[in-house]
Amino acid sequence: MTKDSMQFQAEVQQLLQLMIHSVYSNKDIFIRELVANAADAIDKARFESISKPDLARDWEIRIEADKEAGTLSFIDNGIGMTREELISDIGTIARSGTRAFIEAVRKKDAGASGPELIGQFGVGFYSAFMVSERADIFSRKAGTGKAWKWSSDGKDSFTIEETEKETQGTTVVLTLKDEAKSYLEYWTVSSVIKKYSDFIEYPIRMKHLVKKNEKDEKGKNVEKEELEDSTLNTMKAIWLRSESEVKDEEYDSFYNHLTGQYGKPLQRIVYSAEGTSEFKSLLFIPEHVPFDFQFGERKTNGLHLYVRRVFITDNCPSLLPDYLRFVAGVVDSSDLPLNISREMLQDNPRIRKINTNLSKRIISELAKMLENDREKYERFYKEFGRLIKEGVHTDFANKEKLQDLLLFETVNNPKGKLVTLKEYRSAMPALQQEIYYITGDNRETLENSPHLEILRKENYDVLLMTDPIDEFVISGIPEYESKKLKSVNKGNVKFDESIQKDLEEKTKKANDDNKELVELIKKTLGTKVKDVTFSSRLTESASCLVSGEYDPSAYMQRVLKAVNKDAPNVSRTLELNPTHPLLVAMKKLFEKSKDNPKLSEFSEMLYDQALLAEGSPLPDPVLFTKRTASLMTFCAEKEVSAE
Repeated sequence: MTKDSMQFQAEVQQLLQLMIHSVYSNKDIFIRELVANAADAIDKARFESISKPDLARDWEIRIEADKEAGTLSFIDNGIGMTREELISDIGTIARSGTRAFIEAVRKKDAGASGPELIGQFGVGFYSAFMVSERADIFSRKAGTGKAWKWSSDGKDSFTIEETEKETQGTTVVLTLKDEAKSYLEYWTVSSVIKKYSDFIEYPIRMKHLVKKNEKDEKGKNVEKEELEDSTLNTMKAIWLRSESEVKDEEYDSFYNHLTGQYGKPLQRIVYSAEGTSEFKSLLFIPEHVPFDFQFGERKTNGLHLYVRRVFITDNCPSLLPDYLRFVAGVVDSSDLPLNISREMLQDNPRIRKINTNLSKRIISELAKMLENDREKYERFYKEFGRLIKEGVHTDFANKEKLQDLLLFETVNNPKGKLVTLKEYRSAMPALQQEIYYITGDNRETLENSPHLEILRKENYDVLLMTDPIDEFVISGIPEYESKKLKSVNKGNVKFDESIQKDLEEKTKKANDDNKELVELIKKTLGTKVKDVTFSSRLTESASCLVSGEYDPSAYMQRVLKAVNKDAPNVSRTLELNPTHPLLVAMKKLFEKSKDNPKLSEFSEMLYDQALLAEGSPLPDPVLFTKRTASLMTFCAEKEVSAE
C-alpha cells in the first residue's frame, strides 16, 4: 500500500511547540482532550444512526495500556474519518472537524438541531505530543469499507496510508516519552478520568491486572493476577436530570463529592437557561464557611465548569461575581466557546450572560429564604453576611436587591435579634426624619454611647454596626425608601421641625452664654479637636466627639490605623452638654477665676472622657489616671472634712 508523506503548513512546527510547551500547563489534559474527541465522534455516529440504523453500536470509549511497547491507546466506535478528513482535520491545525460537522448538518437541514459537541477548535489532539514521541491514528469512517493510518512525530510532517481496521471508529496510539510512562498505569489514567471525564455519557473502559486469592488443587490459597475490565467514569451527570427524579440523598452525596465537605448543604439551586446562552447548573449554598475559605481569597472557585459533561476548570472567576464565591456547584454549558487550550476562558458575552443569570437566581433564592424561612436565612447570614455586604459595595446592578438582604441589630431590640432595612423603615415613628446608625467595636460599647442619648429620649431606634466593613458598605447606601441613612457619630442629627427649632435655640443660647469658656477649652485642646461647641445631642454625658459629615468615624479611623499605622488622624468636634453638673461647675469656676489651672486640666479630662466613651485609646492613659486619682483624693478629703 502506498504511504504518502506530507508537510505540515509552514508555521505548524512553531504552533506545535507552542501547544506542547506553553498552552497546556497540565500534562493530564491530553487524556481529557482525546476522550472528549472520542465522545464527539460517538455523538456524530449516534446522530447519523437516527437515519442510518446500521451505524448504531453499543457505544463505548476504551483505553489500553501496553507497558512492553510503551503505548497508550484511545479507542472509540464512533463516526471515524476518511483519508481527506484525516488530512484536513488532523493535518491542519485549528481546522475543526467538529465545527465542520455542525455546519454540514445545518446546511443539510436548516431546521434540524444537531448534537451538542465539545470540540470547537480542533486542536486538542495535539496536546498528545506533550507526552508522546509519536502518534498513530487508525480510522475507518462509519458506513465505508476503507481504513486509514495517520502518523506523525509532531515535528514537521505526517504520513498517511491505507490500512486494515475491522470496525468503524478511531484508534489513537501514543508512543509515550520515557518521562511520561506513568500514564501506562491504570490508577493514573483512572484518576485523570475521574477528575476530567467522570460525567461523559459513554462508558470509558480499561482493563487492568487485579490480584485475587484462589485455592489450588491442594486447597491452598494462591494469589493470582487476572485482567479485569473496569468502567472508569460514573456517567451520572446529576445536574442534567430532572430535579423530581433525583433523591435528596443523591444531591447531598454529590455535594460531598464535589466540595469534599461533610453533611448537607444549606440550600440547593437547580437552574437551566435556554435561548441565546444555554447551560444547566446545580448550585449549593454551604451550611458553614468551608475550611479552605478565607475572606477575599480562596484557592479555587467554588464552581466547576463543564462543557458537555467534560470538566474544564474549577477556577473560572468570571462565572460568578467575587462576593458569591461561597457558592459551590456545577455549570455545564452546551455552547460556551473556549480558548485554544480550554484552560483559559475567553472574555465573551456568553460568560457574562451566565454570570448575570446565576447572580440573579442566587439573589432571588436568598430573598425567598429570608421571606419564607427566617431562621434558615439568619444562619446563612451569620456565616456569609459579610460577603453580601461586599456585594452591596461592588455589584451596582444588584445593589438594591442585595441591600434588602442585609441584617442588623438595633438599640431597641434585644441582643441577637436582627432586622432588615425594610423592617427598620416600617417601624420608624412618623416624625423620624432619617434612618440612624452607629458604628463601633461591639454592641455593649455602642449601647452606652453618648451619641445615642437624645435619640433614646425621643424613642428613635438606631442600627448597630460592628463589622469593620459596615461603614464602607453603608457609605454606598445614601438613602433607603426615601429616608437618608445618617451616622449618629457624624454631623448634626435632625428631628421634627418643632423639636429641632427648640433644640437649636437652646444650643445657641448655651454657646452665647459660654463663649469665653468654650474658647478656653478650644485653646487648651489645640489641634486635638477641630472645634468645641455646646450641643443638644447629650442629655446625660458631659461630652462626646463628633466626626465631620464626610470624615471617617472614630471606629473607622481605628480600623484604618490597624491596617496602616501611618494613617492620618482626623480631628473632630468636641460637643459639650450645657446642663451637665461638670460644665455648670466649670462655668462658675471660670467666672470666679479665668486663670485657674484646674480649668485646663478639666478640659483635657473632658476630651479623654469622650475618647473612653466611644472606645478609643487615650493619648496618655498614665496622665489620665493621675488626674483621676487627684480628683478622687480631693473628693475623699472633702467628704472627711464635711464630717
